[in-house]
Amino acid sequence: MADKTIVVEQIGSPIRRVHQQRETLVGLGLNKIRRRSTLEDTPAIRGMIERVKHLVRIVDAK
Repeated sequence: MADKTIVVEQIGSPIRRVHQQRETLVGLGLNKIRRRSTLEDTPAIRGMIERVKHLVRIVDAK
């Protein structure tokens, strides 16, 4: 499962959001709208995406 990756794109602004949501975006490697990040598909990453699902979208899951 270590070879699976997921591409996440930020679609929402962290302005006026809880500090934890901003930190989660930074942890995912995102900090600007339309920026993409390729991450390893692990339960921890999936949990982070779930916390900010209103600010990001999954572009491609391989």
